[in-house]
Amino acid sequence: MRPVAGGVAWLGLALASLLSLERLFERDLEDGALDLLAVGHLPMEGVVLIKAVAQWVAVGLPLALTAPVAALALGLPVGLTPLVALGAVIGGLGFALTGALGAAVALGARRGGLLIAVVVLPLFIPPVVFGAGALERAAGQSPAPALALLSAYVLFAAVLTPFAGAAAVRNAQG
Repeated sequence: MRPVAGGVAWLGLALASLLSLERLFERDLEDGALDLLAVGHLPMEGVVLIKAVAQWVAVGLPLALTAPVAALALGLPVGLTPLVALGAVIGGLGFALTGALGAAVALGARRGGLLIAVVVLPLFIPPVVFGAGALERAAGQSPAPALALLSAYVLFAAVLTPFAGAAAVRNAQG
């Protein structure tokens, strides 16, 4: 398992991040809380961003804290655990942001969970590749370029998600 430990750990992190996305906006739409948030003082872009960050705090950070343990169990060297933790924290934020976008797009759909998976899984591929690439490069080279690409992905998602997510939520509201 040692040669594929980094990729398997990142794939597990991505799939675990996907599990709770279906209910990110759905319950708020059902009980009317999303309508109240829409007429409040905070713009819908801010609501989407706050919900994405809350998703990261509730799901992404605990997964990032357990990622080094999972990587060790898969046979990754002990010296790479700080890199695994750092990459998982950054990548978890990317998963939360793109996941919030997927949850907003699937809002109000009949089979929303399947739609979220179809929308979000292709968007989860770059962080998995960059995170696993950082672990592979750490064997003999600097992992900084892969971490920089991972961070650039997260920054791009942080810029795109609030606007696209807010438009999708407004569309679902009616």
